Formats: sequence, C-alpha cells, structure tokens
Amino acid sequence: MKNRMYYILLPVYLFVVGFVLIVNGVFTGQMTSIGNLVINLVFLLLIGILFLISFSSFNRLNRLTDKLMGEADKIYKAYDDGDHKLWETYRTKSKVFEDDVLDEAFYRYQKKMNGFQTRHGLMGRCEIEDYLNDDLLNQVGMNYYNSAISGTMTGLGILGTFIGLSIGLGSFNGNDIYTISDNVGPLLDGMKVAFHTSVYGILFSLVFQFAYRSLMADAYDKLQEFLAAFRECVEPMVNNTDDNAKAMLVYQANMANSMKQMTELLKGEAREQAESLDKMVQRFTARMEQNLGADFDKLGTALQKACKAQEAYADNYRTMEETTRELVQANNTLQKALEETMGRQEAMARQLKEQAERIDATCDTINEEISNQLYTYAETHGM
Repeated sequence: MKNRMYYILLPVYLFVVGFVLIVNGVFTGQMTSIGNLVINLVFLLLIGILFLISFSSFNRLNRLTDKLMGEADKIYKAYDDGDHKLWETYRTKSKVFEDDVLDEAFYRYQKKMNGFQTRHGLMGRCEIEDYLNDDLLNQVGMNYYNSAISGTMTGLGILGTFIGLSIGLGSFNGNDIYTISDNVGPLLDGMKVAFHTSVYGILFSLVFQFAYRSLMADAYDKLQEFLAAFRECVEPMVNNTDDNAKAMLVYQANMANSMKQMTELLKGEAREQAESLDKMVQRFTARMEQNLGADFDKLGTALQKACKAQEAYADNYRTMEETTRELVQANNTLQKALEETMGRQEAMARQLKEQAERIDATCDTINEEISNQLYTYAETHGM
C-alpha cells in the first residue's frame, strides 16, 4: 500500500497561494503593492519547483517499496503452499522485482551467493542486507536532497523577511512627524512581505518534514518486512561444519584402509625383488672383476704416466712464464732506451737547425759585404 502522506503538501501549497492572492487584493481588485505580490509569487514558484522534484523521488520510492511488499507476499504464499526450497528458484531467477534498482542489487547478491555453491552444498553465505538496505532506499528517495528541503524552506522565509524589511526601510525617508506619516504605508507593505514569507516558509518546512519522515519510516518498515520474509522462507542453510568434518574423517579412514591393503599385497613382492637385485649386483661385480681386471691395471698405469706428463708440462709452462716475464722486462728497457735516443736525436736536430739558420745568416752577411766591396772596387777602378 502506497504512503500518500506527502500529498498533503498540495492542498497546503494551494491554500498558501490563495491566501497570498487574497491578502494582496487580487480577487477584490484592491492591490496596494504589485511589488509585494511579485516577490511572494516568485518565492512560491521556487517552492513549487522544489516540491515537484521531491514528489518525483517520493513516487519512485513508493514504487520500489510496493515491489518489495509484493514480492514478500509471493514468498509467504509459495511457502504456505508447501514450497520449502524457494532458494533453488531465487538462486537463478532474473527480474525478481521487475524494478531496475532492486533487480541490480539482487543480482549482485545472487552472484555472491553462487560463489559459495559447491557440489557438496552451500559452504558459506552473505547477508542480503548488504545489498538491499536503508542506503538503497535513501538513494532512491534522494535523501541527500529531501533532507535539506525543510531547512531550505526556513531559509527562504528568512530571506523573504530581510527582503521585505529592506523594501520597507528603503522607502522610509521622513524627517518629521508629518512626512513620517506619509511613509508608513510603504513601510507596512514591506513588513507584509517579510511577515508572509516567514509564515509560509515555516509552514512548508514543518509540513514537509512531517510528510518526508513519515514516508521514509514507512519505506524502512516495508524493507524490514521483505527481509524478514526472505530470511524466513528463502535464505538457504549453510552446511554444518561438523558434518563436513565427519565426512572427511570417513574418507580418510577409507583411504587408510585401501593403502594398508596395497602395502600387504606389495610386501612379499618387494622382498623378492630386493633379493633378486642383490644377486644381480653381486654377479655384475664379479663379472667386471674377471673380465676387466687387466684392463683396469693398464688404465691405472696410463693415468700415472699422464700425471707425470702433466707435471712436466706444468714445469715447462712455469719456465716459459718466467722467460716471457724477463722478455717483457727487456722489451720495456729497450723501449725506454729508444725513447731516450729519440729525445736526444730530436734535440740534436733542433741544434742542427739552429746552426743552419746561423750559417745562412752569416753567408747572407758575407755576400752583402763582398758585393759592397766589389762595387767600391769598381768605382775606384773607374776613377
């Protein structure tokens, strides 16, 4: 059965709208202030929009809780008719509630429960309250929104109060008793706005809070009724741990008995096989000593010679290593001597270059002096 307590908001809202229109003289044709009427109508329009949004969420919540109650009735009826294995039906049933939100939550519950299902039965379970709970109802009923509507109504009333007082005080500018009496009318008009918005803001807040709490309490009760029906008639039982332990002990005892019989059957054969294997090993050893005795002696002699050759090779290697080390040292000494010789040759080359440059300079000087003397001699001879 649907909870229609929130329908009371509609007549209250229409009453307030009519009251505002009558007070402002809309029906009598004696409107004293159009501004007051406009402000009140704007506030009522905002409240009406908020109520429409709330009505939509309330209707969704009512539909959801009706689905829960309808399914609870089906469960009780099927159980009373003698069907005590309802879980086998609900374990794979799809579209249980014919509601997207409830079916999605119940599908997740089915998926989790099917994970505990084994061929020995149900080894565990989860609680359906983890999926169908108060949080789901709060989400569908827009609790985050509707829980703030009551405070919003009160806030709008207070806001209208300050707006009305601001309008009245803004038009009040008298300086003496005569001018003050002329401005009392606008001041009273502003106070009317303040009074009216405060009254219906508080009225709407109280009525909405009452209707909303009544609706949510009814939804929580319907959810608990469905959960009680599901736990009583549908929820499966988990296999008892003691029964599992007993079955395991029986299984272990049977396995132990089978192993014991196998051991007794194999005991005689194992003894015979061990004796046969011992004889085979003794024969093999004797045959090896008989046929390969001389060959083993030759092999030992060859190994001794190989060891001696290896020792001689090691001595030669050590000698070669020492010779190589001495050769490397001699090579280093020769390299140093060559480096010193190259240095001296480079120094000598520099000295020869300097001497050649000095000789060239001296030759140039001698040539110049001889040329001068020949020129002097030729001049003297001509004179």
